[in-house]
Amino acid sequence: MTFLRELLAAVLGVLISFFIMFFVFLAIGTVISSSLVEDDRIVVKENSVLVLKLEDAVKDFAPKSSDPLEQILGLEEDKIGLNTIINAIDNAKYDDQILGISIESLMIRAGMAQTQEIRDKLFEFKESGKFVTAYADVYAQKNYYLSSVADSLYVNPEGLIDFKGLAGEVLYFKDFQDKYGVKMEVIRHGKYKSAVEPFLANEMSEENREQTLSFLNAIWSEMVEDIEENRNIGADEINHIADELLARNPDLAIENRMITGKLYKDEYVNILKKLSGLQEGQSLNSVSIKNYIKSGKGRIRSTSANKIAVIYAQGDIIYGKGDENFIGQELIIESLKKARKAKDVKAIVLRVNSPGGSALASDIIWRELELTKKDKPLVVSMGNLAASGGYYISCNADKIVAEPSTITGSIGVFGMVPNIHEFTKRIGINAEQVGTNKRSLDYSLFEPMSDDFYEVTKEGIERVYTTFVSKVAQGRNMTFEEVDQIAQGRVWTGKQALSNGLVDELGSLDDAIAIAADLAEIDSYRVRNYPDYKKEFKDLFSSPFGRVKTQVLKEEIGEEQLEVYQKLKKFGTWKGIQTRLPFLLEIN
Repeated sequence: MTFLRELLAAVLGVLISFFIMFFVFLAIGTVISSSLVEDDRIVVKENSVLVLKLEDAVKDFAPKSSDPLEQILGLEEDKIGLNTIINAIDNAKYDDQILGISIESLMIRAGMAQTQEIRDKLFEFKESGKFVTAYADVYAQKNYYLSSVADSLYVNPEGLIDFKGLAGEVLYFKDFQDKYGVKMEVIRHGKYKSAVEPFLANEMSEENREQTLSFLNAIWSEMVEDIEENRNIGADEINHIADELLARNPDLAIENRMITGKLYKDEYVNILKKLSGLQEGQSLNSVSIKNYIKSGKGRIRSTSANKIAVIYAQGDIIYGKGDENFIGQELIIESLKKARKAKDVKAIVLRVNSPGGSALASDIIWRELELTKKDKPLVVSMGNLAASGGYYISCNADKIVAEPSTITGSIGVFGMVPNIHEFTKRIGINAEQVGTNKRSLDYSLFEPMSDDFYEVTKEGIERVYTTFVSKVAQGRNMTFEEVDQIAQGRVWTGKQALSNGLVDELGSLDDAIAIAADLAEIDSYRVRNYPDYKKEFKDLFSSPFGRVKTQVLKEEIGEEQLEVYQKLKKFGTWKGIQTRLPFLLEIN
C-alpha cells in the first residue's frame, strides 16, 4: 500500500508540474507575443500606395483568435474579414497618406457577393479622384471581374486572362451507390430541392438544370454589366469575347480592350511611381491591405453613443453552440439577447452567409428573431449565400437587403440517412434486430428503409415545409400559395429575389446598417460586432491540433481536394431534417 501511495503521489506530482510548466510557458508566450505586437506597430508612410491582395480566405467576420496557443505556435487561420476590407478602403479614400490602390490579386478566396461588395467599394474609392490600377501574372475570371474596376489593367507579357463565362459542376453518385451497395436514403419536398439529387439520379434533372442556368445567367449578367461600365465595352461584345476566348493571351486582350497593356512587374512598379509623382530613383511606398488594417484603419471610428449591432451568422446551420465557421442557435441567441439588453444598441443587423442546415436550429433562431424585432428594428444583410435555412432565419426581418449576386431562396426541405444493407449482404454480414415495441427500432443502417419509416419521415418533411412556407408568407406579407409558387427548393439570385418579393432592396452590409439606423431614427452611430467567439478551456488544447491536422492534409492532397473532402465529411454532421442548399455545386 505504501508503494502504491508513493507511486500515485509521484504521478500526481508529475502531472501538477506539467500543468504548472504549461501555464508558465503559456504566460511567457503571451507576454512575448504582446511585446512583439507592441514593437511591430504598422506605420503608414506618406505618399503610399495601398496594395490589395486577397490570397487569404475572406470571411464576413474574421476576429483575431482568442486562443494563445494558436498565436504562439503560428497556427492562426489565414483569413481576413470582409468588414475590415470595406472599412479600410473607405478610410483610404480620405487618408492623405494614401495616393491610390494597386490591385495585385492572383486568386481571390471570396464568394461572388463578397467580391462584388469589394468591387463596389473600390468604385466609390475612385470617385475621390485617387487612382486604382491592377496587375497580375494571370487573371482568373473572378480576379478579372474585381480588377476591371481599375483605371488601368496590366498583365505579364507571358500571362493570360481566363474569361469564358460561368459554369457549374455537380457530382452524381447513383451508379456508385448501386455498384458498391452504399447509399443515402432520401426523403424531400420541393421539385428543385437539388441538394439530394446526386443520390437519386446519375444526371441533372431538367428542373435543376433550369434553376442552375437561371442563376448562373443572372450572376454573369451582373458581371458583364459592371465590366461594360468600367471598360467601355458593349455587353454583346463582352459575351462574344467570352464565347470565342478573345482574351486568352495579352495581345488578344489588348486588342479587345479587356486590358490596358502587358508589362513585367518592375515596369508596372515604374507606372505606380509616376502615378505617385515620384522622380527616377525614388522608392515607392506601399502598404498591404492586411498591414493597413493592422495599423488601425480597419475600423470606422465614431464618438457617437448610439450603436448598431451587427450579428454575423456564417457557415452551415447546426444544432448546438456554433462557432466562427458554423451557425449554432446557442451563440446566435446569446448575441441577440445581449444586443436587445444593451441600451446603447438602437437597431440590429443580422448578416447571413449560409447555405442552411438544421431545420430545428433554424426555427429556434427564427423564434429569437421574432422576439428581438419586438424590441428593436431588425434588418438582414445577405452575403454570398442566404439560402434554405439561411433564408429561414432571414424571412421575418423588418427589411432584407441582398447583393445582386447573392444566392438565396431554396425554400425546401429534405431528410437523408445512410444505408449499407446491400454492401453488408454482399460481404456476408447480417444484422438481426430485437425490440420491445413495433417501432422501437424504426431505422437500421443495415436494413432497407421500411414503408412505415418512410411515411413517418415524409410526414415530418411535409410539416417542416408547410411551417417554412407559412413563416416566409408571414414575414414577407404574402399568401402561402404565392410563396409556394416560388419555393419548391428553387434557388434565386438577390436580383431575382427582389423581383419575386423575397428581398426588399439590393445593397451591401453598409447599406443594411444605414437602413437599420434610419429605422431606429438615429443619424450617427458606431457598429458593435457579435458574436464574441470565446473558447472554453478544453478547446484551447483541441483547436491547435485540429489546425495542424488540416494543414498537413492541405499540403498532402492540395487545397481543392481538401475542400471536397471537407464537404463530404459534413454528411456525418447532418442530423435531423435539413433545409439546405445544393452542396457540391462549384461555379467557375
